[in-house]
Amino acid sequence: MFSKKNVLPFQGNLRKRAYFEGWYYKQVSYDEKSALSLIPGVTLNEKDPHCFIQYIYVTLDNNDKHITKTGYVRYALEAFIWNDNPFTVKIADSLFSESLVSVHLEDDTIKIDGILQLGKFLSIKRTPYIPTIMGPFSYIPKMECYHEVVSMSHLLKGDLEINGLKIDFTGGKGYIEKDWGNNFPKDYIWLQSNHFENPTASLFFSYAHIPFYGKEFQGLICSFYYDKREYRFATYNNSRIDIHSSEENQLDITVENKEARLEMNVKTKIQGQLVAPIPTGMEKIIKEGIAGEIAVTFYNKKTKETYKDLGKMAGIEVVDA
Repeated sequence: MFSKKNVLPFQGNLRKRAYFEGWYYKQVSYDEKSALSLIPGVTLNEKDPHCFIQYIYVTLDNNDKHITKTGYVRYALEAFIWNDNPFTVKIADSLFSESLVSVHLEDDTIKIDGILQLGKFLSIKRTPYIPTIMGPFSYIPKMECYHEVVSMSHLLKGDLEINGLKIDFTGGKGYIEKDWGNNFPKDYIWLQSNHFENPTASLFFSYAHIPFYGKEFQGLICSFYYDKREYRFATYNNSRIDIHSSEENQLDITVENKEARLEMNVKTKIQGQLVAPIPTGMEKIIKEGIAGEIAVTFYNKKTKETYKDLGKMAGIEVVDA
């Protein structure tokens, strides 16, 4: 039976062990000069259970060069408060919901204060066979890591004061996804952009190692919106993938199925350091950039039409085992 359960709220409980859950909120200003990703989450393990907010902040300096700041702000587990309906996650003085982000965050390198209102979410297509971005795999119990795309794109309203500088996000775009389980994939490629010349275009891509009941495989999930229609490329709809590296900090990726083909030329720019979960805690060091570029060439096999565009302010992670 098709489960209509909303996976945006907290899927776990604080009695679990070897468990993590995190929400990824990305915000880009209208002028595309500033981007801020915030990751509120909780890690439950024997050694150090706690909640946290990670951040990655990118902005242009006076010489139009990108500056990146990242950090991990740790809080006691008791600071994690959630509500299912309406969905809210509160960690200390910061709150995350479907309608707003209220952030009051400070560490040795950054201070962020302000409230952003979130517009209507652009949701992925869901069916009984594909209730989440993971498709039928979302029904399988005890997967290492579950993933969901909450909003491919939505408008922002409001401003944030970051290190004393007021940044207006009104008219900018946001993106939300989440993960939960007991371990992040040991290797994966993750891409995201909703800043194309065509304002209706939006891209999410993930290709990750998946252990599966004594076996393993590389799982593909990719959603591409173009002209108000979603095209899905995934392991569960028999899509094929080809990846090769043409230059340093650059990947060429092609995904294809009977409906369409999508070619992506991925260029990573400046990156910052984040932390990902493993069963013993938040201990896996990864690098992420949120100001990369993804050139796409999309070919619709039914209409024989070709569309080319350039996605900017792209989130890019390439993690090796």
